[in-house]
Amino acid sequence: MIDIKNISTHCTRSEFVGTAVLDTIGLVISGIDDTLLETMNVGMKYRCLGLFSSRTGAAGQIAAIDDAVKATNTEVLSIELPRDTKGWGGHGNYIVLGGTDVSDVRHAVSMALELTNKYAGELYISESGHLEFAYSASAGQALNKAFGVPVGEAFGFMAGSPAAIGLVMADTAMKSAPLSIAKYMTPNKGTSHSNEVILAVSGDASAAKTAVLNARQTGLELLIGMGSYPEIPGIPYLQG
Repeated sequence: MIDIKNISTHCTRSEFVGTAVLDTIGLVISGIDDTLLETMNVGMKYRCLGLFSSRTGAAGQIAAIDDAVKATNTEVLSIELPRDTKGWGGHGNYIVLGGTDVSDVRHAVSMALELTNKYAGELYISESGHLEFAYSASAGQALNKAFGVPVGEAFGFMAGSPAAIGLVMADTAMKSAPLSIAKYMTPNKGTSHSNEVILAVSGDASAAKTAVLNARQTGLELLIGMGSYPEIPGIPYLQG
């Protein structure tokens, strides 16, 4: 019988890059098996893959990946939102990056882990539900792939659970500034049947930020009105 206590919690495997808040892990495969790569259906261009995955949170990690890909010679191959949040109302995430240089892919994953610790500040989790917010002044490849935001436009994101809170937040956001809807997601539309409404918007940077901040205020009042204060895994980074 294997004695798991003989395995260190400080992983030294070459694939291991690191971890971040929200049960996020970053890994690298320097030369993936060709048959497996073909089965993955992410294209055959890259055999060096970066893997980024968490049990809780999606927008913060995708925004972190977005910034990391902009700064490195890597490409987003796939983004999936598994039904998770440790059994609560929302998603986790599973992201695959590709690159030709393992050091570049490792750097991208490492950077995304560091940025996740920052962007996780806009996740609020209570006994009753959760809220998640994200903002970028200029969307890149990852945000375009995940939410259909035009590259170069500002991006705003809000998710609320229970789903009814998310819809009120979405309504608040659209009434606060002139914006385009990039993606609208519900328990039966675009999600893994998670109990949330998600809105991604694009447009002018100040308008997108205003919409997110107004949605955050509304969402927090509604979620706290359910009887408990949320925990914040990181430090809120959206000022205003």
